[in-house]
Amino acid sequence: MTTRHDGRTSSTALRPVRIEREVPGAAPGKVQVHAGETVVLCTASVSAEVPPWLAGAGKGWVTAEYNMLPGSTSPRKRRDRSGKLDGRTSEIQRLIGRSLRAVVDLQALGERMITVDCDVLQADGGTRTASITGGFIALVEALRGLPELDPATCRPLSDSVAAVSVGIVAGEILLDLDYHEDVGADVDMNIVMTGGGQFVEVQGCGEEATFSADQLTGLVAVAQQGVAELTQLQRKALGPQWPLPVL
Repeated sequence: MTTRHDGRTSSTALRPVRIEREVPGAAPGKVQVHAGETVVLCTASVSAEVPPWLAGAGKGWVTAEYNMLPGSTSPRKRRDRSGKLDGRTSEIQRLIGRSLRAVVDLQALGERMITVDCDVLQADGGTRTASITGGFIALVEALRGLPELDPATCRPLSDSVAAVSVGIVAGEILLDLDYHEDVGADVDMNIVMTGGGQFVEVQGCGEEATFSADQLTGLVAVAQQGVAELTQLQRKALGPQWPLPVL
């Protein structure tokens, strides 16, 4: 292939990923994730209150909120006001919450709620996938503050989780699309997986195009490679605080 517009020489290369854990803030879990020009701040907070429908059930909950700050895009993005979320924002934060809950034993979490806030500081494609990848690290940091967390059993975590985008642009499968590639994609897909290789969610569609079973297989295979790389970056960022067995 020819060199991608951002300088990547491989169709299966991630954008440069940088994970910063030393960021200001009062939340027990916090991390800033850079994926190319996309920057997302993820924080995780713990509350003793669970949603009303879980009160007294003896189990916890993990939820997420997602927001693109006004200066994250050009032109400026208007703030969501009075609790009114646009459809895209609502869909993305539900995806982040589902993805994180997939690797948490809510019974072992106990009757408490962890809220992971993902605030996009700069958007250049892949904000939802960066939010999931960073949100897991913030979640780990918040869980480490809970006295019930048993490092020997990894509870309440059962696995790690990360996400990446893939797509077909000009007939070629590409990993980790930035905005320029995303707007020109014939097929666009976001794939969420655990570190153990299990799928959590696959979101994909043709943009005024179709794709074959072979192309779908190729997209998934490239995404699996990308998630495996992101999992290793998560492990490296957490170092000795990585809460799971090394597989």
